[in-house]
Amino acid sequence: MAFTAADVKELREMTGCGMMDCKKALTETDGDKEKAIDILREKGMAKAVKKAGRIASEGIVKDYVDGNVGVVVEVNAETDFVAKNDQFIQFVDDVAKTIAEKNPADVEALKEMQISGGEQTVGEALTEKIAKIGENMNIRRFARYEGTVATYIHGGGRIGVLVKFDTDCGDKDGFAEFAKNIAMQIAAAGAEYLDRDAVPAERVAHEKEILAAQAKNEGKPEAIIEKMINGRINKFFKEVCLVDQEYIKDGDLSVTKYVQQTAKELGGSIKIVEYTRFEKGEGLEKKNEDFAAEVASMIK
Repeated sequence: MAFTAADVKELREMTGCGMMDCKKALTETDGDKEKAIDILREKGMAKAVKKAGRIASEGIVKDYVDGNVGVVVEVNAETDFVAKNDQFIQFVDDVAKTIAEKNPADVEALKEMQISGGEQTVGEALTEKIAKIGENMNIRRFARYEGTVATYIHGGGRIGVLVKFDTDCGDKDGFAEFAKNIAMQIAAAGAEYLDRDAVPAERVAHEKEILAAQAKNEGKPEAIIEKMINGRINKFFKEVCLVDQEYIKDGDLSVTKYVQQTAKELGGSIKIVEYTRFEKGEGLEKKNEDFAAEVASMIK
């Protein structure tokens, strides 16, 4: 029995499965929709789709480093319990290795690639895990750097950091500890930008408008408002820029001074080039089964 594009569309609407999965199922069953549905259910795909509407805001952030390639990836699940499941953790490890090995452009490209150490694509493996474990899951995002890299995972996968350095000290004793300290700084202090040049001009302009209004409300004379703004904007940069922040392990140093001090001690040069910080579930809607109880607990 032959089938048309309309049949593929109908099967997709009936099951919620992907177009290519529906086409493969119809090809395998010679166009029989009912048998195709059975095949999709047997493979766990239809079951996975039924769960797709459920909120996946828990999960884990993991890292992987192989030589000069570093990866940090966030994979979400519905509950913290599943994030501790050995199958789930192994899947995330395999996804991180795949990213390191194959350098996908984005999550969608990643899902089409053969998973590291397996025969399935990453997308197929994800669908299988959803069906076996019984929760909706999602590969949310990843970062991959090549060069001199360092990673840090905090809180059992709640926060993950990947940092890239431009340095000639990467193989020297003491550099690994320094790099970890920088990654820990990023995890703890959560700088929004690397340096002042990275802060968008409109963000700076908006901050200056707020500072000007504050000064006027404080009754400061116009003649000194500009000087006050310049002083206060520096405080703003120290909060949002990594290299301007106070170094968390030594309040007498800024991050820049810590970098310079370490470079001098190691007899070379060090520059932080870029970094990525992922916090599990940030920006995602979280399922709340007892909102009243949660509010009550917050005001006790």
